[in-house]
Amino acid sequence: MTWEQKSLDEIGFIGRGKSRHRPRNAEHLYGGEYPFIQTGDIKAANFRITAFSQTYNEAGLAQSKLWKEGTLCITIAANIADTAILGMDACFPDSVIGFVSDENKSDVRFVKYFFDVFQARMKSISTGAAQDNLSLEKLLTFKIPTPPLPTQRRIASILSAYDHLIENNLKRIKLLEEVAELIYIGEFGFFKPSNEVNQLPQGWTVQRADEIFRINIGKTPPRGQEEWFNDSDSGIKWVSIKDINNSSVFILGTTETVTENAVGKFNMNVTQIDTVLLSFKLTVGKVAITTEEMVTNEAIAHFNIDNETRMNFEYIYFYLKTFPYDSLGNTSAIGTAINSKIVKAMPILLPDSPVIQNFGIRVKPYFLHIKNLLKQNSKLQEARDILLPRLMNGEIEV
Repeated sequence: MTWEQKSLDEIGFIGRGKSRHRPRNAEHLYGGEYPFIQTGDIKAANFRITAFSQTYNEAGLAQSKLWKEGTLCITIAANIADTAILGMDACFPDSVIGFVSDENKSDVRFVKYFFDVFQARMKSISTGAAQDNLSLEKLLTFKIPTPPLPTQRRIASILSAYDHLIENNLKRIKLLEEVAELIYIGEFGFFKPSNEVNQLPQGWTVQRADEIFRINIGKTPPRGQEEWFNDSDSGIKWVSIKDINNSSVFILGTTETVTENAVGKFNMNVTQIDTVLLSFKLTVGKVAITTEEMVTNEAIAHFNIDNETRMNFEYIYFYLKTFPYDSLGNTSAIGTAINSKIVKAMPILLPDSPVIQNFGIRVKPYFLHIKNLLKQNSKLQEARDILLPRLMNGEIEV
């Protein structure tokens, strides 16, 4: 069966977000009851936007627009053609385009899956002096293969079943991490690294990070030499800050790999399983735990544990996650500047061995459950990604 080719404005309403007269850091617009969705919130969402970092007040709403729950958000700057569906009424800026389905012509979930398939093509026609951008006019030149509405709904229902399972697992992961973090705060939250008058229990000490851990720094092979990257047969996962940002406690996958030859030639430091990684350049203070041998770029430090009776990864994960990095280095326009010497000299609270061991025993089940849920999500994502193009091009009849 041949599907009709239609543009977005033929199957619904499409318009650009509003943020007119919104100067940078216009604090008088923020802090109200209206969610203000940004491109980062859309990229972070798996399918539906349920979390956001900023809100508008009445003044913010007055210079914007409130879009209804169920609107498809499409980024047109920075991260091109990332999409997610609003899980609430919300505002968004002019770097985002909103699509509202005509209920008699299209299913918004189907349209979202079209973007998942054709995002790379959309990026290829994006141009910009400073960064890629995709205009509303260019977006309307795309024709969407549009089957009858019942077919759209069946396809969307099959694919969204995977996404709902993934989202539910992510919610469970967040709750599990929050519970484990509360246990950490209850036992160790009294300690303030920037406070020189902390009163420590007997047997507890504060030491430099490199006195407790073997701290290594990652490396990047020469970017102009493609032979060092993305070897499908013998690739070793290479962690970037982007990968850490996209991870949830543990890192299972990376966007790039490097060859074994690259690791040897450039003497790259290889992490072991359950090593805590810390980003310390530009994006400072992001942490994640490895799930296998990995390498990283030079903006990431590896906190290797050689004596597991003295330390465990569960403890240092939360310690680094909650550390006040503003107390280190200098604050500048581009972020907090921290170098590897500062990382190695960081003050680390070292409880006595029984306390450390007991904490690890208490929270380990939470970390194991999180890792299992992430593995489930990886399999669900893989199955969804196999089905997605075959359903969207009509190869599989529904």
